[in-house]
Amino acid sequence: MKLFETLAEMGHEEVVMCSDPSVGYRGILAVHSTKLGPALGGTRFWQYATDEEAITDALRLSRGMTYKNAVAGLHLGGGKSIIIGDNKTKDREKIFRAHGRFVESLGGRYITAEDVGTTTKDMDYVHMETGHVAGLAGKSGDPSPVTAHGVFRAVQASANRMWGSDGLEGKTVAIQGCGSVGTHLARELHQAGAKLIVSDIDSGKAARVSQMTGAKIVEGDAIFSADADIFSPCALGGIINNTTIPKLKVQIVAGGANNQLLEERHGDELQKRGILYAPDYVANAGGVINVYGEIAGWDAQRALDKADDIYDTVLKVFDIAETKNIPTYEAADRLAEQRLAEAT
Repeated sequence: MKLFETLAEMGHEEVVMCSDPSVGYRGILAVHSTKLGPALGGTRFWQYATDEEAITDALRLSRGMTYKNAVAGLHLGGGKSIIIGDNKTKDREKIFRAHGRFVESLGGRYITAEDVGTTTKDMDYVHMETGHVAGLAGKSGDPSPVTAHGVFRAVQASANRMWGSDGLEGKTVAIQGCGSVGTHLARELHQAGAKLIVSDIDSGKAARVSQMTGAKIVEGDAIFSADADIFSPCALGGIINNTTIPKLKVQIVAGGANNQLLEERHGDELQKRGILYAPDYVANAGGVINVYGEIAGWDAQRALDKADDIYDTVLKVFDIAETKNIPTYEAADRLAEQRLAEAT
């Protein structure tokens, strides 16, 4: 990797390589942009195959947070941090306190939170060394209700654009993933009169959603070929790909999972098939809205109200896509870039 060329190309402001051998800590703090405010992004704890792979992930994820925060209309920039190592380690306090000291060294330019491989308890350790951390136990709490509500509003906006009405009465939604976000989303969709088809690798989770909403349960990959109007991926990323796109019978894809397109070209493929795609980082911005609410001192209702705005944002993205004749994933980037340009 030609590091400085990559930083210039991706637009990063600062990348800090951190090490504290006394506690076995190796980390990367990536600040992509502070144009709109301090860079917010979680701490990912992962055992990467190589240091280069870890740096690449930090750069990609931090830029993604800039775009997500900009599109959500938040006064936040984008950043991300990586801790390289085994995230199942029991000796967590020393590692996360070391991480907190490095976060503190940036003087508030970067605010961290939990992410893959980390927990609210880990963030409490970080908090022992710095105030520049969110997602603490007893603060904003579980972000999944706010994330799910934002996805629900994205589904409504997509329905409005596709069928001329927000109404979901009688529409069938196939939800992949019945974790916290998928469960809360299923409840809102059920209350709106939608019929549900669900799948999850954990059959117990799918059964609970079925019991609550009357959803039909399908196994594994059958969710992709389900007879539905809307597909809502709420589990793993990369599930819109060469294998799954030909199976889809839906007219809309709108869900809570991150990085739903395996590659950007798969967004083009959805468009060619006449499937309307609500870009993932627009639809699932409720999570970061919830964290911002904690920083800004909002109550839970205000965060939910802000997640309501995702409806209008999704419609703006569709308008840009239509006017410029570009795929919706590209239109979302244009909207983010427009807000960033206005801040300079």
